[in-house]
Amino acid sequence: MQVSDEVVDKQFVCDLSKCKGGCCEEGDAGAPLEKAELEIILTVFDTIKPYLTPESIREIEKFGKYRYDREFGWVTPTLGSDREICVYGKRDKTGTIQCAFEQAYNEGKIPWKKPISCHLFPIIIHPPKSGQFERLNYEAREKLCSPACVLGKKLKVPVYEFLKEPLIRKYGEAFYNALDAIAKGETGIASSTQKTAP
Repeated sequence: MQVSDEVVDKQFVCDLSKCKGGCCEEGDAGAPLEKAELEIILTVFDTIKPYLTPESIREIEKFGKYRYDREFGWVTPTLGSDREICVYGKRDKTGTIQCAFEQAYNEGKIPWKKPISCHLFPIIIHPPKSGQFERLNYEAREKLCSPACVLGKKLKVPVYEFLKEPLIRKYGEAFYNALDAIAKGETGIASSTQKTAP
């Protein structure tokens, strides 16, 4: 496992009041999905359906609950003329995009919070290529995530600490504790370009 230095060195705290959940609509495709998540979406769909817009329901009924993208693999479908907003997102009265999965999860209706790719953002998982390790890179969007970078610096919260919950969800507590130890200089498995955790 290779973790970029920026995951530890950069500071980041989402500021939804300013970004309005723009990561749910900015990008070249919908949210990347792991294969196991495809079945989860099928299982919870009827429960989260009331949280969707009529437009999203029509899109899903016509094209499916997920789709395959040649570049990104399985992704959530997107909506609109520019294929931007995720079909599982809906704007509230403030203009902030709310995730149907997360809303249902927060209300105790489903046990799954949302796709791990969404939960980990702005950390992006790059699967291993031949002879390489899986890589975790910090890839905040320059304009959209600017308020989060400002807030993170103000609060002095490193990216990995802000994303403690999804990192543990994905890789377990042992991984997170090892990364935390490396970040705090308690062990020295690091190079000038990357930090490595078991």
